[in-house]
Amino acid sequence: MQKTPISMSAFADTKPHYNILDGLRGVAAVTVVCFHIFEAFATSHLDQRINHGYLAVDFFFMLSGFVVGYAYDGRWGTMRTRDFIKRRIIRLHPMVVMGAAIGAVMFYLQGCSMWDVSQITVAALLAATLLSALLIPVAPGTEVRGWGEMFPLNGPSWSLFFEYIGNILYALLLRRLPTVALALVVLAAGCSLAGFAILGPCGDVCAGFSLTGVGFTGGFSRLLFSFSAGLLLSRIFKPVGVRGAFWICSLSVVALLSVPRIGGAEHLWMNGVYDTVCCAVLFPILVYLGASGKTTGKYTTLICKFFGDISYPLYMVHYPFIYLYIAWVKNNNLTFQESLPGAAGVVVGSIILAYACLKFYDVPVRKLLTKRFLKIKGGAQA
Repeated sequence: MQKTPISMSAFADTKPHYNILDGLRGVAAVTVVCFHIFEAFATSHLDQRINHGYLAVDFFFMLSGFVVGYAYDGRWGTMRTRDFIKRRIIRLHPMVVMGAAIGAVMFYLQGCSMWDVSQITVAALLAATLLSALLIPVAPGTEVRGWGEMFPLNGPSWSLFFEYIGNILYALLLRRLPTVALALVVLAAGCSLAGFAILGPCGDVCAGFSLTGVGFTGGFSRLLFSFSAGLLLSRIFKPVGVRGAFWICSLSVVALLSVPRIGGAEHLWMNGVYDTVCCAVLFPILVYLGASGKTTGKYTTLICKFFGDISYPLYMVHYPFIYLYIAWVKNNNLTFQESLPGAAGVVVGSIILAYACLKFYDVPVRKLLTKRFLKIKGGAQA
């Protein structure tokens, strides 16, 4: 692990970051944006391009468990549960609010054949905005877009809903478990996730964004396994020497998320096996290698820092523009080639917006909230 200066995504009292893991989070976030762009042309998961982009969420959960364990396991003698919860809310929630606000502002521009936003009243939109900003999910049939999402103004907020659950479980239970007991939790959760992926109705783990029985079960299984596995990795981690870890792991992440659908509609279980292997075997290896590696070059260090800084804001601000892009494609019956300038604009524009939100909103707001609610001099925060 290389200990580099703290980036804008953290403050003075944090431990030094695993800067390669920060960079990998950003690479995965950019891949997610590209995955979502191709939703405009997919009829189902079977023909979705960058087909396994949904697995980035499982990778994020594992990174989160690893980093939370690394950052907080040694603090519980001096830190109370409510202080931990405050820290996590301050770290995560400003961008939840920003994503909801951007989604609300753009809502009436996003009408298409897949959802008719013209019938939604301003009062309903304001109510949806408030619920989304508070991270309160809504059930299918009661949300404003009609696409069945927990958070119809900014779909990816569903994973933050589960991220909060993971942090609460960590504070109340998982941190107290001996390593052997935690390993048993990981094993049980892994069996549950494998069963959902291989024997479930879709042959994948792409679930959690809808507040249905299957949706919630799948989302919770994804969270519990990957977060707990990351936490377990942080406890048993002993670095190994790896040269070029960032580039090896980055290319691996992109490749794993881009693999075409396996097995087709006739053999759904095959794709479930692939998802299980990625989550249970390959992602832990990549996290381990990424945490072990060092960035020895100036440009690699800068790339990791930049991608790490924008990763979370990018994930939280890009999807309102995906709705707009999908509406534009559907309303004009465009092919991907015809819409390529718009797709490029979504990717580049989302990255620029993410950086602007980080610099002018997220970091200042977190410093202010930290100073106000954690009583840390200078606004430092974990």
